[in-house]
Amino acid sequence: MNSFQKNESKETLFSPVSIEDVPPRPPSPPKKPSPKICGSNYPLSIAFIVVNEFCERFSYYGMKTIIYLSLVYVLGHVIKSLGALPILGGQVVHTVLSLVGLSLIALGTGGIKPCVAAFGGDQFEEKHAEERTRYFSVFYLSINAGSLISTFITPMLRGDVQCFGEDCYALAFGVPGLLMVIALVVFAMGSKIYNKPPPEGNIVAQVFKCIWFAISNRFKNRSGDIPKRQHWLDWAAEKYPKQLIMDVKALTRVLFLYIPLPMFWALLDQQGSRWTLQAIRMNGNLGFFVLQPDQMQVLNPLLVLIFIPLFDFVIYRLVSKCGINFSSLRKMAVGMILACLAFAVAAAVEIKINEMTPAQPGPQEVFLQVLNLADDEVKVTVVGNENNSLLIESIKSFQKTPQYSKLHLKTKSQNFHFHLKYHNLSLYTEHSVQEKNWYSLVIREDGNSISSMMVKDTESKTTNGMTTVRFVNTLHKGVNISLSKDTSLNVGEDYGVSAYRTVQRGEYPAVHCRTEDKNFSLNLGLLDFGAAYLFVITNNTNQGLQAWKTEDIPANKMSIAWQLPQYALVTAGEVMFSVTGLEFSYSQAPSSMKSVLQAAWLLTIAVGNIIVLVVAQFSGLVQWAEFILFSCLLLVICLIFSIMGYYYVPVKTEDMQGPGDKQIPHIQGNMINLETKKTKL
Repeated sequence: MNSFQKNESKETLFSPVSIEDVPPRPPSPPKKPSPKICGSNYPLSIAFIVVNEFCERFSYYGMKTIIYLSLVYVLGHVIKSLGALPILGGQVVHTVLSLVGLSLIALGTGGIKPCVAAFGGDQFEEKHAEERTRYFSVFYLSINAGSLISTFITPMLRGDVQCFGEDCYALAFGVPGLLMVIALVVFAMGSKIYNKPPPEGNIVAQVFKCIWFAISNRFKNRSGDIPKRQHWLDWAAEKYPKQLIMDVKALTRVLFLYIPLPMFWALLDQQGSRWTLQAIRMNGNLGFFVLQPDQMQVLNPLLVLIFIPLFDFVIYRLVSKCGINFSSLRKMAVGMILACLAFAVAAAVEIKINEMTPAQPGPQEVFLQVLNLADDEVKVTVVGNENNSLLIESIKSFQKTPQYSKLHLKTKSQNFHFHLKYHNLSLYTEHSVQEKNWYSLVIREDGNSISSMMVKDTESKTTNGMTTVRFVNTLHKGVNISLSKDTSLNVGEDYGVSAYRTVQRGEYPAVHCRTEDKNFSLNLGLLDFGAAYLFVITNNTNQGLQAWKTEDIPANKMSIAWQLPQYALVTAGEVMFSVTGLEFSYSQAPSSMKSVLQAAWLLTIAVGNIIVLVVAQFSGLVQWAEFILFSCLLLVICLIFSIMGYYYVPVKTEDMQGPGDKQIPHIQGNMINLETKKTKL
């Protein structure tokens, strides 16, 4: 009988019955203990759950307890893979298949993810609470191990394998789907040895109905003549059983404690957004290895694999030996503080990056550099009262001004007059510019004289950390340049200027070029992170065709290694907060509310992501100030959480057991049993 059914009788009376009249109840058979791993206290079923979690994490969370939703999850992967096949329909078909596949994956993970940790915790007996706590660490470690491997393998499957003449996205989506099938098989293999708690029905609906009835019943009976009750949920006693009310009380106590938690996730989940954008403006060359900006995200799961055993076997034990009661709530509070420190470090790094970044022209300002491609030095002067003292030194052949000069405009756009002195020639030229832009004044040979052209430069570094290049062709024939298998450009003859092209960072010793009658190679050298380069193709009599290289925007100077401290701090905070929170959610939930509380824990993550969107949309702050804002907000939240945790009394396991869980002691002697009888008032 479901313990959460409605009370049908208003009162229950007891009548004494002689013990001789009641036949003795046969003793219940002893519960068979579940098999253990290698003689330890860990149930063998845990191995199947952890292996399953490792495999399905490769595809971003997967099958746990509900087999049908696991199949929905696999079906979503299959449809997503079909949507990546270029031979299957057009763009509309691909879009529809991708949306359907992602929707099925979302449905599968949303239905089964709340049961993940709770189902693993159910495999342990109460006397093995310490092993159960360790299980949550192993569980979280398996998640990050699968995530770490997938971060490396999936891009390789996409880029290094060619199918249908292009990158194999179908394989990159298909392999995670295959691993989901493996996870499903592994989980099914251990089904006979799982400890399977009986289903409680739609417990979420029961919780909401109980709370709603208590609130509405209290509102209806708000008269002062009606006696008050000890707890507001006691107003549901007319309709719902005592055990359900007790469980909902325990649930609401923990849910109240969860209110401040989303702010932690708001900081943690910025590793894949704000911190990656910060890494784009840094130099990924570590000497022995070159890191792309988005590869820094691999550091988080890697550090999780290191920190979990470090904290479990070293740090927590040292703290315990010092006599400090390092409770779950205290661990979570310390995790919040570490995340605050991580964002303070991120703000300091951001300030340093800004100091190394070239300034941007403001209103009624332009930045100008002069590039001399003539065969002798040229003296350039800006005609006008305000700017006539800017370019005072002569510029030698195939040189440029050391840095951009700031020119002030009287309006948003303005014509500037330049005086060029070359040999015994004195020339005047006029060019138009617009505010807030960068320009290069290119001086070139024109027979026995010279001429000039104004070229607009790129305004800032690329948004993805890659390198940009452009070319000036001094040859009398157009040139086609192949920068990679997917990137090529054409440059017109006689000082034609190409548009900017984005390329990967790396060495380019032999870039293939061709004219209408000749093939040749150019050595572009190292193209570094975030730089913008200008290459001038020339035909030197002694050295042949070559490219003269200059930087429009310098490469990123600050090493990406400076992000290591903030990643270490936030990952340490994650281990103390998230792993502990999983175990805390399980241990403080009544037996019927394990999955409900896990779902509430996941809901705090979703709310944290919404907080990031709201702050980013309406704060209007520069990036370093936004980091400081998040750090201060979490510090305030940590203080509130610490006060709430101070007054929170942890629930013991025996306090959450229902009446059906408690054993009735065997009574001997001439005692009487109690027989229940339902009667009307």
